[in-house]
Amino acid sequence: MPADRAATAQDFCRAAGWGAARRRFLAGDASARRYERLALPDGRSAVLMDAPPGSGEDLAAYRRVDAHLRGLGLSAPAIFAADEAAGFLLLEDLGDGLFARLLAAEPGRELALYTAATDVLLALQAAAPLPGLAAYDAAAMAEAVAPAITHYRFALTGSRDDPAPLIAAMAEALAALPPLPPVMILRDYHAENLLWLPERSGLARVGVLDFQLALLSHPAYDLVSLLQDARRDIAPATEAALIARFAAARGFAPEAFAQAYRTIGAQRHLRILGVFARLALEQGKTGYLAYLPRVWRDLLRDLPAPLAPALALLPAPEPDALDRIRDRCLTAPTP
Repeated sequence: MPADRAATAQDFCRAAGWGAARRRFLAGDASARRYERLALPDGRSAVLMDAPPGSGEDLAAYRRVDAHLRGLGLSAPAIFAADEAAGFLLLEDLGDGLFARLLAAEPGRELALYTAATDVLLALQAAAPLPGLAAYDAAAMAEAVAPAITHYRFALTGSRDDPAPLIAAMAEALAALPPLPPVMILRDYHAENLLWLPERSGLARVGVLDFQLALLSHPAYDLVSLLQDARRDIAPATEAALIARFAAARGFAPEAFAQAYRTIGAQRHLRILGVFARLALEQGKTGYLAYLPRVWRDLLRDLPAPLAPALALLPAPEPDALDRIRDRCLTAPTP
C-alpha cells in the first residue's frame, strides 16, 4: 500500500475507534480490493477493506447487498464503519475458516460443507431479490464470453480476432434453455469466498464474502460457481448429489436443469478463460494461469453442441501455451 494511502487508511481506522489496532495484510484478489486484519490490544479484531477510489469498486453496492443478506439471516460481515468516498469499509472479522482451507486439511468434510453452501443458495433464491439489481440475462451472458477471444486467444496466438462467432454460438446455446424466472446471484460463490462458522446455527454457519457484484440471472449460475470451481476439484459424487438436491428443492425437472447447469457452466468457463488471461496481460497477475487447465477441462465437460465449432478458435492451455501467456504478461490486448 502506498504511503499516502496507508496514512489515509490509518486516519479512517482512528476515526472508527480502531487507531490503536495492529494491522497486517490479509488478502487480495482479482479486483483492486485488498484486505487487512486489525487487532486491538483487548483481543477484538476487524477487517479493513481498501477499495481505492477510481478503481471501479462500488462500496455502496457492497453495503446494499450486505444488508440484504444479513436481513435474510445469512452471515455476511457486519459493517462497523464506512467511508465510501475514501474507499474504506471496516468489517466484522469472520475468521479464517475458509472452505478451501478446511477442505485442504480435511477432504472428508466436502459433502457436508458444500451441502450447507447449497442450502444457503436455496434460501437466497426463495427470498425476494434485492431491488434494483441489474439483469445478467442471456444477451449479457453471451457478450461476456468475448474475452475468451479478445484476451485468452490473443494471449496464446497473438492474433486479434472477432469474438462475434463465439458470442453468437453462446447466445444460441442459452436460447435453447427452458425459461426460468431470474434470481439474485452473488457471482463469485465458491470455496475461497465461503467460511465455516461452527459457533453459529443453521444457514448462518456459512459466512459469505465478495458479493458486491450481485445481479439477477439464471438459478443455476451460483450453483455452477460453487460446484465447478476454477480453483479446486470437487468430487463428482458431491457435485451430482447437490445438483439433484438443488433441482428437487426448486422443483426443476432434473434433465432440463442438468442441461441448463452445463450450458451456464460453459458460459462461466469461457468467461473465466478470458478474465484470467486479462489479469495476466494487463496486471501481471500470472498466478491465475495455473487454474486454466481445470477451467478448460470443465468447459469440455459442459460443452453444448452449438459451441463446439466456435471452440476451434481456442487453443488448449497446454504448458507451452501457458508459457506464451507469461511471455506476453503486462501486454495489453488492444492496439
